[in-house]
Amino acid sequence: VGTKLKVAQAVGVHNTVGIDLVAMNVNDLLTTGAEPLAFLDYIATGRIELQVMKELMDGIVEGCRLAEVALVGGETAEMPDFYPEGVYDLAGFCVGVCEEEELITGERIRPGDVILGFPSSGFHSNGYSLIRKVLEAKGIGYEDKFEDRKLWEILLEPTKIYLQEVRALKYCGIGIRGMAHITGGGIPGNLIRILPEGLRAVVEKGKIPVNPIFDWIGRLGNISSEEMFRTFNMGVGFMVVLEGKDLDTALRAVPSSFVCGFIEEGKRDVVIV
Repeated sequence: VGTKLKVAQAVGVHNTVGIDLVAMNVNDLLTTGAEPLAFLDYIATGRIELQVMKELMDGIVEGCRLAEVALVGGETAEMPDFYPEGVYDLAGFCVGVCEEEELITGERIRPGDVILGFPSSGFHSNGYSLIRKVLEAKGIGYEDKFEDRKLWEILLEPTKIYLQEVRALKYCGIGIRGMAHITGGGIPGNLIRILPEGLRAVVEKGKIPVNPIFDWIGRLGNISSEEMFRTFNMGVGFMVVLEGKDLDTALRAVPSSFVCGFIEEGKRDVVIV
């Protein structure tokens, strides 16, 4: 979950980051083609505060419900010499299952394939060190508003879990060739992981639905477009590579999805145009 936890701890809202914890693990697992089965959590803190722990666990349980996984265990570590009072950190571990022949590695990606995007719910759980630095430099607080919502509400919007979207594509019989969860490193840093040698992904930023919060933080911090795409998901939380012939079926199966690029021959790379 990273330094998004600092926002949660600053405003005293702890339940949403529990959902983030599950989402970051489950979405990573989904990219392999596996079905998530079980989740374990680890909470470390300087001093156990029961109400804070309850809120954290409420979020983790809700995340497990959304991801349809069993919460099978976990650990809470109290380490006063390591963490200051009021500070905690979260980690998680997710287990899934997949038949070997159904594993999705990206090795079947070919020139002419299309890239389908699933919209993010916001910043998800990445880029918060930069966000906090920009807000601090401009003297903007978490209680300040952006488009009638307090900033902390926007910043603590939970990471979306893409289980149902991926399942919908599979149930339609679509041969998914590769999937990427857009986290730290943004689209270039995550999509490249699934590309075979000799193939380049071209991402068309004009086809990505605009989320004004990204434009706002970019202008506020005078952040270049390149740095924005290298740090944030920019409105795309998850990407799927599939054959062009499956595109219409995929768009019907996941109505919120959108085409945002294609695969071509070239040096292994991700280019934003």
